[in-house]
Amino acid sequence: MSENPLLEIRYDIPFDEIQPQHIEPAIQTLLARAEEEFQAILKVEGPRTFENTLLALDRLGETLGYAFTLVAHLESVVSSPELRAAYNAIIPSISAFSTRVQISAELYEALKAFAATPEAAQLSPDWARFLKLRLDEFRRQGADLPPDKKARLEALNTRLSEITTQFEQNLTDSTADWELYLDETQVAGLPRSALEAARQSARSRGREGYRFTLQQPSFLAIQTYLDDPAIRKQVYLAYYTRATEPGRDNRPLIDEILALRREKAALLGYANFADYVLENRMAGKAETALRFEQDLRAAYEPYFHKEIEALQAFRREMEGPQAPPLAPWDIAYYAEKQRKALYDFDEEELRPYFALPRVLEGLFEIVRRVFGLEVLEVEGIKTWHPEVKTYEIYRKGQRICRFFTDWHPRENKRGGAWMNSLIRGVRSGETTEPHLGLMCGNLTPPVGNQPALLTHREVETVFHEFGHLLHLALSSVEARSLVGTQVARDFVELPSQIMENWCWEREALDLFARHYLTGEPIPDALFEKMLRARNYWAANLGMRQLSFGMLDLALHVHYTPSDGDVMQYARQVMQPFVPAPLPEDYAFVAGFAHLFGHPVGYAAGYYSYKWSEVLDADAFSRFKTEGIFNRQTGEDFITHILSKGNAVDPAELFRRFLGRDPDSKALLARSGLLD
Repeated sequence: MSENPLLEIRYDIPFDEIQPQHIEPAIQTLLARAEEEFQAILKVEGPRTFENTLLALDRLGETLGYAFTLVAHLESVVSSPELRAAYNAIIPSISAFSTRVQISAELYEALKAFAATPEAAQLSPDWARFLKLRLDEFRRQGADLPPDKKARLEALNTRLSEITTQFEQNLTDSTADWELYLDETQVAGLPRSALEAARQSARSRGREGYRFTLQQPSFLAIQTYLDDPAIRKQVYLAYYTRATEPGRDNRPLIDEILALRREKAALLGYANFADYVLENRMAGKAETALRFEQDLRAAYEPYFHKEIEALQAFRREMEGPQAPPLAPWDIAYYAEKQRKALYDFDEEELRPYFALPRVLEGLFEIVRRVFGLEVLEVEGIKTWHPEVKTYEIYRKGQRICRFFTDWHPRENKRGGAWMNSLIRGVRSGETTEPHLGLMCGNLTPPVGNQPALLTHREVETVFHEFGHLLHLALSSVEARSLVGTQVARDFVELPSQIMENWCWEREALDLFARHYLTGEPIPDALFEKMLRARNYWAANLGMRQLSFGMLDLALHVHYTPSDGDVMQYARQVMQPFVPAPLPEDYAFVAGFAHLFGHPVGYAAGYYSYKWSEVLDADAFSRFKTEGIFNRQTGEDFITHILSKGNAVDPAELFRRFLGRDPDSKALLARSGLLD
């Protein structure tokens, strides 16, 4: 066991040494160590002090958490049957220990005893915040429950960990297992970039022709550009029925997850799971989140219907008055045609200007100018895959963070894009330990000797995830539990989404948007078309996001099994937000990993994407006024937002930066939806 690479926290992670057979022995050893730490807090002899109670609680199970985070990460990026089996095997014991700590009446009493001491009254603001949040969380997690209900809560949490993991794995496998081969006669309309990627994918499987998958770059290319409506329909239905096939059917898991969450909320004294989740978020309760979504829906809806009517009219102009009503697999296709006709703008024209290496160089230059940071690539660091690159961030000459990037799809990698923390450093005096993080995505891969050429939306994704990373890298907090992105879910997207704004500013784009062959910047005419087209379909895109948030809240506030089949219920909730009638077997919810691929994740909190959009649109207005590269504005954003983690109430942080509460009109104005 002394050679097990998971048994100690190492900044230089030995990725090449970690094997599936290390996982279960390491976790069992670390669980035993964490149990000793837990018991040491409970059995303190003499007075309660900061060192033996509060600091010890913040450090409780630190190595266990590090190892589990690392294993979970590897399972998501380089999964194998052996790794998955080991990961699944450790979930019940990890969940059981975590729940036992969270609902420990003895630990709760220990914290309350410390809170009553003179030392507690003299805590620094960071530690005072930590103590308050932990006391609140003990109550929320059921520390006041009688023993029989605590036992039931532990069982609920363990089962939720198991089946939400199964949900994510079913979705990953279902996505990876589907493929479609097309020949030259079937690919009319597809841009060269999509064809080259599909040809390379086919050749990697020893086949000729073009291979398409349900990974995002491949799926979106088919839906947006392929002329053949029958194939568009085939791929659309495959995508929106993922994880419904025998052996990977997520539908019964959804009913069980919702039932367990309802029971958990009731056990803890809440009317519904959303009220439980949102109590410590900015929204505060389900009613506030629902009203927020409904108010935005009312603002979007008139424009939404106008956009749909205009798109149907455009199709009739193209194909004659006999053109059928739009089907769901027609929307992206005709919308792209209409956008091109209205603005003479084709998204594909931008790809040559967004080579991934140059995008990253530009991003790093922007954060140098705005935040005074230096980002350098480093060699010789062990990673989990040959495609992974390693970088370090320096501020005022000091290394503050190392991070990894893993940008392209693989068959054994989960979909989507995300940032994660591997090590969260804490502040002691004037210095803060360096952080360790990562960014992953499923962006358009390179083809042959050509660099990865991204869509503008993919560029936004890179900037978005780097915003999350900055939230970690610039965090300077005394309590590890409050570092970086450990904030309310409806605040966590502010640092990420605000970064996307620089992708629309000419001054910023000129730093990196250069043709990968000629080095020329985006021509003025193309940039103007891009700006004019920015808010094309804005109401529909807004309604699409609201459909996810409303479905989430409906499932966690209103839905019960008596409402019937969850697929049908979800389809009915989403239909008013969607521009075409959804098919009977539409099963988006079976692939809604944000809600069901994690014990909590974005469950009852998906509204936070729009909530944070309001925050970011409003906050960026200060940069627009004072200069998008204004160093003082950047420093203020570090001081009031990025450095504080969860050490201050998020609403107060926003007020400190902008001088007032957020105004939703900023988002509507940016979207061109204010008359």
